[in-house]
Amino acid sequence: MFESFNALINEPMSRHTTLRLGGPADYLVFPRSPEEIRAMFTEAGAYNVPVTVIGHGSNLLVLDGGIRGLVISVSKNMRGIRREGNTIIAQAGAMLGSVAAEAAEAGLSGLEFASGIPGTVGGAMTMNAGAYGGEMAQVVTRVNGITPEGKPISLNNEEMQFGYRTSVIGRMNFVVTEAVFTLMPDNPEWIRERMAELNAKRAEKQPLDQPSAGSTFKRPEGYFAAALIDQCGLKGYAIGGAQVSMKHAGFLINNGERSSDFLELIRKVQQIVEDRVGVKLEPEIRIIGEELSTCDT
Repeated sequence: MFESFNALINEPMSRHTTLRLGGPADYLVFPRSPEEIRAMFTEAGAYNVPVTVIGHGSNLLVLDGGIRGLVISVSKNMRGIRREGNTIIAQAGAMLGSVAAEAAEAGLSGLEFASGIPGTVGGAMTMNAGAYGGEMAQVVTRVNGITPEGKPISLNNEEMQFGYRTSVIGRMNFVVTEAVFTLMPDNPEWIRERMAELNAKRAEKQPLDQPSAGSTFKRPEGYFAAALIDQCGLKGYAIGGAQVSMKHAGFLINNGERSSDFLELIRKVQQIVEDRVGVKLEPEIRIIGEELSTCDT
């Protein structure tokens, strides 16, 4: 099954996430085109195999039991970026930093905020990725994809229903193949300067040298997650190999090998913050896969 797509079998997902955590995927494939994605859905449907789609794995916690069925990763091959006038068209696997750099080179402004986000275009569309006051909803005018039935789909900005760290993709469950960014002409040197300033801020405040999945929790209305966690004295708090970053309390970092430690730390931080401050934190990262049963440990 999936031999024609050069599938990796029982592939450890720790090799494909920035947290460096995660049990094995039954099958892991790297499509090169929308046509291959359609073919993968067709074959998976014929064998009644569940399908999971991922990008660079930078916003992902895969549990220790791994992922059953087929995992489609767009991050390896579907990375094309091209310019048409004031638009940049990028495939789902293109890294946001690369798209922002391409825009800067073309003298197109609007993606400076995204230059340091370590995710793919596909993932950014799914969660309306943002930073420093910018978000995908401000610059994306069209998103193309493939439905689980293998049919093409194309949505404009309004149809994407972008919200805070969400979009219609989570409800419709289609695979992004490319996105169209409509930007504004500007001086390339000024654009690069703004990008450099934002990336310097990011490096100063965030633990970029340690394995993480970025900001772990969404921003609660009226609060900042990192400030609440810090207020509760949780900087440096650890469970096994998982730890609240000393540099930025909103980041949980991994120093171990077990997703269960990381998941338990998420739950513990949620519990302590809710008990002490009365605010329930919601994970921003995507948690997928299966936990190990007691007989597997």
